[in-house]
Amino acid sequence: MKRIRTVIYYAVLIVVGIITLFPFLWMLLNSFNSEGNIFSVPPKFIPDLLGTRQAFDNYLRIFKEFHWGRYTLNSFIVAGSSAIGQLFTCSLAGFVFATMRFRGKNLVFALLLGTMMVPIQSTIIPEFLIMMKLGWLDSYLPMIVPSALVGSFGSFLFKEYYENIPPEFIDASSIDGAGPFNIYSKVYLPMSSSQIATLLVISFMNNWNDLLRPILYISSDKWQTVTQALTQFQSQYSAKWNLILTGSVLSVLPILILYIFMQKYIIESSISSGVKG
Repeated sequence: MKRIRTVIYYAVLIVVGIITLFPFLWMLLNSFNSEGNIFSVPPKFIPDLLGTRQAFDNYLRIFKEFHWGRYTLNSFIVAGSSAIGQLFTCSLAGFVFATMRFRGKNLVFALLLGTMMVPIQSTIIPEFLIMMKLGWLDSYLPMIVPSALVGSFGSFLFKEYYENIPPEFIDASSIDGAGPFNIYSKVYLPMSSSQIATLLVISFMNNWNDLLRPILYISSDKWQTVTQALTQFQSQYSAKWNLILTGSVLSVLPILILYIFMQKYIIESSISSGVKG
């Protein structure tokens, strides 16, 4: 009976895995296909061009004709800068909430967590007006600065971990003459490698996939990101599906590679943040 349950369990997992992976596999295979063959009848799972020189025409075209390298660089700059900025502000905020005492601390932290329930769409108009008055439109700044500010999830992540660190570390560092910022940067921050990796991956992924801010703030081709560039392949009446699928594959790869290398730290962070004392 136990063996039957195990077989059923793994069979269900395999079916769910196939259903989950099929859209990504279809996207990858059809990125090597021509525009006319993607929706051919009857449909072909394996593209005719696969294994030929023409199989990579979509990839060559997207880099030569549509400057995909520039868009990828822009996305790396925006996502990387936002992730690093958020790492600093969130880890510092988490340290303050976990180790310091001041009036209204719990209220401030509750308000910060409350921002998790506020959708970005409800604050994007005031944000746009601020960026316009600062003269930051059509540049990296409006895509980086708002994302690099203190985030509620990141602050909560570091606060929960820092509260589990014995206060004797602060006492010993204070005896040695270290101030609060030195304790944060030289003691607490180096101990939170899993939380650092988790926040970097999540923040990088969110900013890499962001479409609202690039469309709202960027009007010139020079500053476009990959998500905004994908909209070039689709018009009101038609879409270049071969290029859309090719661009989608190229936009997914950096996130996939980053997660593969960082998944160990993400799992460790989930475990350590959920364990008290």
